Amino acid sequence: MKKILAAMAAGAMLLTLPMASAQDGTAKIALIHGLSGSPLEAYSKQTQTGFEMGLEYATNGTMEIKGRKLEIVKKDSQFKPDIARALLAEAFEDEDVVLAVGDTSSGVALAMLPVAAEYEKILLVEPAVADSLTGKDSNRYVFKTSRNSSMDMEAQAISLKPDQNLYVATLAQDYAFGKDGIAAFKKALEGTGAHVVAEEYVPQQTTDFTATIERLFNALKDQPGRKVIFINVAGIDAMSPLAAADPGRYGIELSSGGNILPALVGYKKVPGMEGAMYYYYEAPKNPVNDWLVAEHMKRFNTPPDFFTAGGMSAALAVAKALETASDWETETLIETMEGMTWDTPKGPMTFRKEDHQALQSMYHFKIKVDDKVEWAIPELVREIKPEEMKIPVGRNNQE
Repeated sequence: MKKILAAMAAGAMLLTLPMASAQDGTAKIALIHGLSGSPLEAYSKQTQTGFEMGLEYATNGTMEIKGRKLEIVKKDSQFKPDIARALLAEAFEDEDVVLAVGDTSSGVALAMLPVAAEYEKILLVEPAVADSLTGKDSNRYVFKTSRNSSMDMEAQAISLKPDQNLYVATLAQDYAFGKDGIAAFKKALEGTGAHVVAEEYVPQQTTDFTATIERLFNALKDQPGRKVIFINVAGIDAMSPLAAADPGRYGIELSSGGNILPALVGYKKVPGMEGAMYYYYEAPKNPVNDWLVAEHMKRFNTPPDFFTAGGMSAALAVAKALETASDWETETLIETMEGMTWDTPKGPMTFRKEDHQALQSMYHFKIKVDDKVEWAIPELVREIKPEEMKIPVGRNNQE
C-alpha cells in the first residue's frame, strides 16, 4: 500500500533546496502544500517563506542543528487530497524525512492524517485550521501549530460582546474550514443569550453572492436587537459584495476575522468593524516578531502576512523539538513535543498534551482606514490570551 501511494506522486511538482547530501548527515523536513490550482496558493507561499525564515532565525543562519544540515523538501499537493497523500507517503518512505509539515487546505490535510499513522511519523499541520484535524479522526502522530476554528470563534465571540440582544447570521464556505468554523462559532456563543438565526454556505470558489445576501438580509432585518452578519471565508472576497449591498439600511453590521493584506483592502469599506484575528504584523510585541517584521521588510519591501507568521511558528516548533530531543526518532520527538512551549512571532505557544493542538493568543481588532495605507488596518483592541478561550480537546492522544 505504501509503495502504491508513493507511486501516485509521479508527475507532481517536487522542489528541493540545495543542501548537503544525506550521507553528510542531512536531516530532511518535508513541506507539503498546495502551490498551484487554488486561490489559497498565496497562503502556501507565505507559509513557505515563513518556514524558511523560521529555520534561519532558529539556527542563526547556519541551517544546522546539532551539527546536521537541514534540508527542506518542498512538494506541491495541488490542493488535491490524493496527491497530498501520495506525496506524504513518498516523503516518509523514499525521502526518509524526519517529519513533514502541511497542508494549506483543511480538506487536504484531513486526507493526510492516516498516512502519518501508517508510517508512524510526525505530520505537523500548518496552516490548515479545522478543529477536526486534531479531532476523533486524528492520531498521535499529528501535531498542529496553526490555530483552530475554536480559537477563531472563541475570540470572535469575545470581540462581539454577545448577549440576549445579539442576532447573528453567518456566511461560510461549504467545506471543512467553513463548516467547522460555524459549528465552533455557535458553540462559543452558547450560554451568552445570543441568537444565530441563519447559516448560509456557499461553494468554495463562489463569486456570486446575490441570492445569499438577500437571504441573510431577510433573516436579520426584522430582528428586534443588534443585528450582525458574521463572515467566515478563505480565498474569496465576500466582504466587498456584502458591504456594497448596504446592510446598514437595515441596521445590520458586518463582522469577520482578520485576513491577509490583499484581502484587507476590501475591509476599507467597513471602517469601525470589529472582529478577532490570528495575526497582524503590528499586533504582537516580542523579539521574534520584531526580527520577522524587520527582515521581511528588508527582503521583500512589505510586512510579513498572516501565514508568514504561521510558517515561522511551525519552523520554530520543529527547531525547538530537534534541539531538545535526545534523538530524532519519532517516539522521542513525540515525547519532547507534548507539552512543549516555544517562542513564535505571536509570543509563546504550547502543544497541548491531550490533542497536540498549539495553544496561542488571538487579537481583538477594530478596523481603521488610513488613506496612506493600501489596506485597512486591523488596529489592536487587546490580546486575547489562550486561557480566556474555551478550546475543546479533540482526540485524546493519551488514551
